[in-house]
Amino acid sequence: MTTPSAIRIRRGLNIPLAGAPAREVVDHLNTPTESAFVSCGLPGVKLRLLVKEGDEVRQGQPILRDKAREGLTFAAPSAGVVRRIVFGPRRVIEQVLIEPCPADKLEPYERFDAAAIVGAPRERVLEPLLKSGFFGFFRRRPFSTVPRPDAKPRDIFVNGMNTAPFLADIHVVTRGFEVAFQAGLDALTRLTTGRVYLCLPEKTQSPSPAVTGARNVEIRAFSGPHPAGNSSVHIHHVAPIRPGDEVWTIRAAHVVLIGRLLLEGQTPPDRIIALAGPAVTPEYRRYYRVRAGMRLDALFRGRLFEGDVRVVCGDALAGSAIATDGFLPPGAEALTVLIEDRERHFLGWAMPGFGVFSDSRAFVSRWWPFRREWNLGTNRHGSPRAMVVTGLYDRYLPMRILPDFLIRAVLAGDMEEAVKLGLLEVDPEDFALCAFACPSKMDLVGIIRNGLERLEREGL
Repeated sequence: MTTPSAIRIRRGLNIPLAGAPAREVVDHLNTPTESAFVSCGLPGVKLRLLVKEGDEVRQGQPILRDKAREGLTFAAPSAGVVRRIVFGPRRVIEQVLIEPCPADKLEPYERFDAAAIVGAPRERVLEPLLKSGFFGFFRRRPFSTVPRPDAKPRDIFVNGMNTAPFLADIHVVTRGFEVAFQAGLDALTRLTTGRVYLCLPEKTQSPSPAVTGARNVEIRAFSGPHPAGNSSVHIHHVAPIRPGDEVWTIRAAHVVLIGRLLLEGQTPPDRIIALAGPAVTPEYRRYYRVRAGMRLDALFRGRLFEGDVRVVCGDALAGSAIATDGFLPPGAEALTVLIEDRERHFLGWAMPGFGVFSDSRAFVSRWWPFRREWNLGTNRHGSPRAMVVTGLYDRYLPMRILPDFLIRAVLAGDMEEAVKLGLLEVDPEDFALCAFACPSKMDLVGIIRNGLERLEREGL
């Protein structure tokens, strides 16, 4: 399929974070002593148990269901015995821990022929996605929550870009699963009444023909700095959301898992994830094939620098922090490990800034003509303070909205004004770069998330 000219994104900033993963995949499929289903990363989903402690489960067997979305269940990552169920505040289910059994027992799913998926009925394709929980990979716009299965989106946007540090490269993740990736795209065409857009970078290292030549989808190329790889930017520049529209988004790495589910007739037992970041020793910064739901300390052992670190599931800007001895979340495609930096810098604002990365021209490092990678940590270099409307956020959000006034409307609880200013067009991750550069050190991602949750709860 012919790719149209790339859409050039001019506003934004690439974070030169050290620790990019090498483009090779290493097997790390050791027999786990324990695995778990982790409920994080499922916005809008409220889970109810289908099993109890001591029950034997099969790999792919539904063990949880969503209270609000009929038919949506979530499957066990491995076969074994349910040893413990971890509850959080207000009895929210956080983890279901499984002790694997020696011989894997599989929950059977319908097995599709690759050529038959394009003509399959919507309900037939949807059924295994709901049973396995892979339907939870979708996000709906507006609100950025898991959609309802009975909804029919206007379009589906597949995000195959990784401008944020360090999301997985789709050309690496699809290596060896080219047929599965196409099968996953074909399945998406059965779920929407409109088009499936595959959004890719204009230029990439060693592109996969299965990705750049994908069939039955409309390929759109983007170039420019981050957040050129955010789905909100893609939707805004390709097919903006209108009142009453519902659009679904999904990461391209998850499309591979959907394709494997349909072709293999079972939930894939493994995942390919990128392990990267300044706190990972250089020789271990690469992609790993790991077991679904595995305990992460087995992966991190001997691969991280000594000292306090913070593990982020996803990219360094908008990902979620998880424990080093936690479990791999179902939708994880990258683990970014940062240095836990708590050092206080006396009069840091008055220093010339030779060793500090900043996009501000007040620092000398901003004027250096050569490119350098930085071992950035978790230090905010300042404390939260009052918001000042400066227009700075406009430099990092390439959409036709006014981020300063949108943030102020959400903080004031004026949802009607926030909707007029574009709240329904954005995702919390769109403000991660703004938060990185924010002189007031505000949690802009959390503010937008709270605004979207309040708007969905109260209604338009």
